[in-house]
Amino acid sequence: MELFMPEFGLVFWMFVSFAILFFLLAKFAWPFIVKTLEERADLIDKGVLYAQDAKAHLDNAKAEADALIKQAQQQQAEILREAAKMKSQIIEEAKGEASKEAKKLIDAAQVSIEQSRKEAESQFRKEVSEFALQIAEKVMRNSLQSGKAQSELVNKLLDEVELKN
Repeated sequence: MELFMPEFGLVFWMFVSFAILFFLLAKFAWPFIVKTLEERADLIDKGVLYAQDAKAHLDNAKAEADALIKQAQQQQAEILREAAKMKSQIIEEAKGEASKEAKKLIDAAQVSIEQSRKEAESQFRKEVSEFALQIAEKVMRNSLQSGKAQSELVNKLLDEVELKN
């Protein structure tokens, strides 16, 4: 049983060496260990704060990105509205110009038709006059073949000339 029961001297020296070791560890090692653990805790706390800040910045960046996307979509819609408005305006201007050109062409055609009509009418009158004179000449020749008819016509024309004056 001696193995299980240590001697008093051994226990005393074990206690003394434990006390010295405890004192040295408490004096020098323990503050360093506590300081290191506190630095580690601070580092972890800073890491958590940094992660929270990063998450807040990320959320902020997402909100800003969403706002920029929304603004870009609004600008795109505005540009499309402006383009549609300009397209309509250009179409209206083109229609107006085409209408003016068509009116000019119609007016020119009407003037040309009127001139052609007047020329045709003038030509027709000229031809009718010539035909009338030819017919009158033939009628007069037939009716004035006798001398008595010619003198009656001359007297009648002289009477008409005297009445007009």
